[in-house]
Amino acid sequence: MTLARLTEVLAPAVASGVGLGAFNVFSIEHAEAFAAAAEAAGTPVVLQISQNAVRYHGALAPIAQATLTLAGSAAVPVVVHLDHATDASLVDEAIALGLGSVMFDASPMPYAENVAATAAVVRRCHEGGLDAEAELGEIGGKDGVHAAGARTRPEEARAFVEATGVDALAVAVGTSHAMTERRVALDLELISALHAAVPVPLVLHGSSGVPDEELVRAVQAGMTKINIATHLNHVFTDSVRATLADNPSMVDSRKYLGPARDAIAAEAERLLRLMNQ
Repeated sequence: MTLARLTEVLAPAVASGVGLGAFNVFSIEHAEAFAAAAEAAGTPVVLQISQNAVRYHGALAPIAQATLTLAGSAAVPVVVHLDHATDASLVDEAIALGLGSVMFDASPMPYAENVAATAAVVRRCHEGGLDAEAELGEIGGKDGVHAAGARTRPEEARAFVEATGVDALAVAVGTSHAMTERRVALDLELISALHAAVPVPLVLHGSSGVPDEELVRAVQAGMTKINIATHLNHVFTDSVRATLADNPSMVDSRKYLGPARDAIAAEAERLLRLMNQ
């Protein structure tokens, strides 16, 4: 398969009423694991590189080029996606590198400013051959402060999509980023209302805090792209801790990163199958 644009995998997911897994890449081990998971599950996947991950690596190109290479050789469609970008120059770099989509996050801005900034980025992305995602109704947790009470209004979401031309919209329905416990109860009525009102696929950010059965209900209610990062990082880190605890003299990083990679591959495959019931 070739690299995919976001809309190329979102449209079939919407038509089939299934979820599209979107997992964050922090290192090459993550990209390898998630591509393998998607192949094993026989489903598309989105490999997301956040602006914070770019800062960690010092630049987008090294981690993006490695992820693009792995994605391009996968046996299923894979989207390489820039996540939560607030820096417009980083969007331009993603376009130049040939990513499949960009999530531009102007959600902390007042509504009118969010619309204007997002519309400008969407135009640049579409001109460069990329799809664009945005957020309306700020979803907390990125700064360590959880705000699961935030909600996106359906009528405002419809107007936002029409004004900006975005291809997918992240909405606030009860989740929060960076949650380490899976105990969130989603506003399923609101998801259904947003699904009916908004003419593009809906995105659930902060899904690490959502238990399995609630993820299934979210997809059934109208969510399509499901972003999961912290939960998978938890699995990865637990594996590293366990391996090092059992082998205190171990110094070869491949011997603890390899099992961690396998652990998140297995969990990502399980999640992909869960969302594609």
